[in-house]
Amino acid sequence: MERLFNIVRFSANQQTKMSDFLFESHTHEFEELLICSRGKIEHFIDFKDSLLQAPLISYVSKGKSHRVTFMQGDENEYPEGWIFRFKSEFIPESRFQLYAGYHEYANVELKDNRHFEQIMKLCDIMYDEALQESPDYAILRSLLSSLFIMIETERKKNASNETSQPCSQHITFRSFLQILEDNFRRDVNVDFYAEKLNMSTRNLNIVCQNILQKSVSEIIETRKLTEAKQLLMYTDKTIAEIGFELGYNEKSYFSNVFKKKAGVTPSEFRSEMSKLIS
Repeated sequence: MERLFNIVRFSANQQTKMSDFLFESHTHEFEELLICSRGKIEHFIDFKDSLLQAPLISYVSKGKSHRVTFMQGDENEYPEGWIFRFKSEFIPESRFQLYAGYHEYANVELKDNRHFEQIMKLCDIMYDEALQESPDYAILRSLLSSLFIMIETERKKNASNETSQPCSQHITFRSFLQILEDNFRRDVNVDFYAEKLNMSTRNLNIVCQNILQKSVSEIIETRKLTEAKQLLMYTDKTIAEIGFELGYNEKSYFSNVFKKKAGVTPSEFRSEMSKLIS
């Protein structure tokens, strides 16, 4: 894939166009997010084959081997939904944001409720924007980030209890994520997390680089950014209050960090998202 971002819509009317997505097991050098609003799919990933009923979400991180087969359901119903393909650099927080929830299980069946309808609406908006002669990738980037936030909210409600036996680096990384969840709002540095894990900052950075190709400090900042977006979308707190809650003592510094990573200011992000979900 040459472009940073691509979206394809699939439905019964577009069945003949889906040959590009019906593969033998393969890996790819980009992230893939499949959102199915109706029908069934068969997904082989993590050495397991699962038959899944929509509504569902399936996330395939870069380098994972998988195969998707679209199944005909009851009354010859053909699956409908979207496939998002994007490179990590298009929205850097995506790998971290989804890694914690999806690394051990890629597929999540969701409830058909108001929140899923909002996810569908957002997918439609993104698809329409991507079809424009000159798509605005800044808008698509913000929308994709918002889509992740909505997905994560629903995923937490429906998280499975499946377990796996990850390697030692993944165990360390998951422990780091757990400590991060309890402390990312505090003004603590990398040494704090390394000490909690009884390891050197160098070794902790090696683990994070091996798994997400990011340093510990980059992951901490990304987690703060993700939380900032959630607070901007779903609370009435001021930008200064949000920044202070996340350990930024100056509003201007928080706004600068947010714009550098998100591409827009906190005010612009809140305004854009308010229009979309109102």
